[in-house]
Formats: sequence, structure tokens, C-alpha cells
Amino acid sequence: MKAFQIKKYDKKAALLLAEVPRPSVKDNEVLVEVHASGLNLLDSKIKSGELKTILPYQFPLILGHDAAGTVIQVGKNVKHFKVGDPVYARPADFYIGTFAEYIAINENDLALKPKNISMEEAASIPLVALTAWQALVEIGNVQKGQKVFIQAGSGGVGTIAIQLAKYLGATVATTASEKSFDILKSLGADVLIDYKKQDFENVLQDYDLVLNSQDTATLKKSLHVLKPGGKLISISGPPTPDFARAIGAPWYIKMILSLTSSSVRKKAEKLGVQYSFLFMSANGKQLHEITKLIESGDIKPVVDKVFPFAQTNEALSYVESGRAKGKIVVKVR
Repeated sequence: MKAFQIKKYDKKAALLLAEVPRPSVKDNEVLVEVHASGLNLLDSKIKSGELKTILPYQFPLILGHDAAGTVIQVGKNVKHFKVGDPVYARPADFYIGTFAEYIAINENDLALKPKNISMEEAASIPLVALTAWQALVEIGNVQKGQKVFIQAGSGGVGTIAIQLAKYLGATVATTASEKSFDILKSLGADVLIDYKKQDFENVLQDYDLVLNSQDTATLKKSLHVLKPGGKLISISGPPTPDFARAIGAPWYIKMILSLTSSSVRKKAEKLGVQYSFLFMSANGKQLHEITKLIESGDIKPVVDKVFPFAQTNEALSYVESGRAKGKIVVKVR
């Protein structure tokens, strides 16, 4: 099969198109013929080596964290999927590789594709929707009437998180450029802040939750828009000692993460708010719940561009440019 892979960490090098063996299927896995794959900044961060301390991959490595396709083979212990099922998934860490014609995925990471969207739209959903779900539902426990601030509303996570927060009954604020305001209003954003002209710290106050996806300076400013007892959840770092323990990191990684997150954790404690780092995880059950919201029309995919599979490098460059509104997808077949 054809797949795009890397042979070492390198920020500037292109993905290499290679002919590789089709994956074998373990007892709890299904083999998916990939129709489309979504791209994420996570792919770029892994490629550059930025995450090698917490995700020490071996090479050669096929990148790609989102897939939609058709089941063509099932392992002997698979209970919930059969050959011919249209599915989508964010494969678990260390089992990624959706920039390929086929991928083996554990059935626990898989869900049936929503019936009312295309394969390309489905491929845009898993990683960003699971991120939003785990931040707002699992950690944030967002309730009706609360106020939620979602940074970078026009990005992949932002476009889904706005819709999910609105479904949960929250008042939603977001930052974006003014040219994105119309689409963000249509997704449910109530308070729109033009980051080029306004400082959100001067506009927002007494918020229950902030979903941070930006740099450390923005992270620290976000603490000041929260009410006492509010929650700051960051998907861009810095990781915490709790995260290090959760992934079973060695002692020296725990020490490093404790030091790098010390400043923001102390500041949060002083202000009486909670800080947590989220590195989303694969979860087929949660993806099944997201499928229900897509089929009911409460969440709609937002796809900026679909590239042919041969142009996966160009697609990743577009993701890295920061210009995308919503998600970027490659059509594999």
C-alpha cells in the first residue's frame, strides 16, 4: 500500500511517499480501507520532534491521526463491527498512521460514521471533536447557563468546541479575525473578539471555563477572566505532573513537567482557579456520542479544503500556515 512516512524528526523535511506492507490485523482490531484522512497540528509537532519526550515514536513512522473509511477485515475477537461498515476514528497514540491506504485500528477507538455526512467530512471530526468533548464534558463538566471562552474559534478544535459548548447550554465567547465572525456566529458563538483589535482580558470576566490553545502569555492572561473556582484547560501546554503520571512517564520527565508548569499552576492556585493540561486520547464510546450529535444536527463539520492524497505535504503546509478555517482533509480514495 502507499503511505506517507517520516524516517527521522525533521521540521523542514517533506513526508515521504513509500510503498509499505498492508497492516496485519490483531484479534481486537479491524482493517480499515481509508477513504479520507484529517490533518492536525499534532502531525506537524510529532514530525518536528517537539513531542518526542512524551511520544517517543520509532521510525519509519506513518503520520496521521484521523481516518474515515470502510471495514474490510475484522479480528477474531471484534464484537461491534463487521466487514462493510463505514467507520471513523482517531487511532490511539503509537497506533497512528492514517496517511495511508489502509490502517489497523482497535475496535475500542472506532465508531460508525455519521450517516448524514461524507467520508471527507467524517475524517475531519475525530481528533478535534474528542478534544472538545474531553475538555468540556469530561473535565469541564459544562452546565447550562455557564460561560465558556474558547480561543481561536475558527480553528479545527474551535469550530467544534463552540458548537458543543452551545449544545451544553453555555454562553460562548471566542477570539478570531473579524472575517471569521459570520461563520462563528452561525456555529453559536455569542461573544466575538477580534484578536487583532481587542484584548480578551479587557472584555471577558467571571467565566466558568477557558479552553486554551495558544501560547504561554495567552494562557496566563486567561487565568484573569475566570471566576473563583473556574477551570482553565489547556491543549497547548504546559503539561502537568498529573499528565506525566497518567502516561507513566519516567521520573525525570515528571520533574521536567513539574518545573515547566510550576509558574502557571502557582498562579492558578493563587487566583483560586483550576489548571489542567489535556492531551486528548482515542475513545470510540465518546466518538459514538459525538456521532449522535452530528446526526441530530447539533454539530456540523467545518472543512476548509480537501486535497488529493498525492498532495498530503501541501495539505500539511496549509495546516501549519494557520490560515485554515476548520479542518483540512486529504482524500485517499
